[in-house]
Amino acid sequence: MANPKEKKVETTFKLQLPAGKATPAPPVGPALSQHQLNIMEFVNQFNKATAKMEDGMIVPAEVLVHPDKTFTLILKTPPASYLLKKAAGIMKGSGEPNKTKVGIVSRKQIEEIAAIKLEDLNTDDISQAALIIEGSARSMGLEVKK
Repeated sequence: MANPKEKKVETTFKLQLPAGKATPAPPVGPALSQHQLNIMEFVNQFNKATAKMEDGMIVPAEVLVHPDKTFTLILKTPPASYLLKKAAGIMKGSGEPNKTKVGIVSRKQIEEIAAIKLEDLNTDDISQAALIIEGSARSMGLEVKK
């Protein structure tokens, strides 16, 4: 198969799905059918690629649609909010992050998450990536312990 960067791309769209659990049901079916793509091929390819990941982990996927109605699947790292919630042991962030704190994450956890997310962030510097993740943590109502 040709390198995805060499193949002409007609359009792209993104989906966030649980690892290994993609089904033809919404949001997958409607998103793919409007571009006339093979839904089961996508489901099988996504589930195979994410089979070894943690059960239930949310995985963003970018789908590049080619003119011949084929597609290229690009998997991204899990959202920072998912990783932060897991690190803090909480189910959801705070509705009022400036007033109500819902958990605590350590500086070490922030750095570990930044290392995971580095390839998808708009920086190559790990310390800048940590600041981005720290900002996400604060906006979720998490307290960052130094």
